[in-house]
Amino acid sequence: MPAPRKPARRHPSRRKPQVGRKLKFLRAAALAIAAVAALLAWSWLDLHFAPQPTAAAAGPVDALIVLGSPADSDGNPKPAMQDRVNEAVAEYERGTANRIVFSGGAAHNRFVEADVMARAAIAQGVPPSAIYRDRASRDTIQNLCNSLALARSNGWRSVEVISGPAHLPRVRLLLASSDFSGDLRWRTHPAPEINTPAYYRTLAPAYELLSTAHYLLWSRWTESCPALTN
Repeated sequence: MPAPRKPARRHPSRRKPQVGRKLKFLRAAALAIAAVAALLAWSWLDLHFAPQPTAAAAGPVDALIVLGSPADSDGNPKPAMQDRVNEAVAEYERGTANRIVFSGGAAHNRFVEADVMARAAIAQGVPPSAIYRDRASRDTIQNLCNSLALARSNGWRSVEVISGPAHLPRVRLLLASSDFSGDLRWRTHPAPEINTPAYYRTLAPAYELLSTAHYLLWSRWTESCPALTN
């Protein structure tokens, strides 16, 4: 009777490459996760400790700047945009400033945000002569760049920037850069989110965190406002 055959054993050298590849993949994944976590932590800290305004907290300024938000598919203000316009009109009527800059191009559909906001403000009694428009900008950096360039070209020395509450820490982060504000005095003012849906308010902080990460990693190096510092 023949002796029983021993089961074949895998050669150790065949297993080591597979284990090595798995370890390399795990190390790479861990490094990627750590890098993303560090970037998000950096972004959160920058938003949490966003620079404070250089203009007085109250009192008149030379102009109000209203940052853009999408219009709907019919060219009417969406709730978030309407909230910003309403607060700008209220600030105008309080005498905070006698001119309003509406900033926003056709960034999300074919409707120019500045035009939609201007129409809404005029419908509430703001005279067209008090309204200025930045019709070209497509993101927050361009909103501020174009609006502040308009302010400087008109000799205005102080501005109040109106936007949604979650948006303003990132706005302050940008305004604190000399590339944007230069010697202009600025402050920010939140638009009460009366019409803005709850889901939008819930998601806005996460969106701002990701947008800040994108700015820190990319936009701050690829977009700037050199004309403001000349």
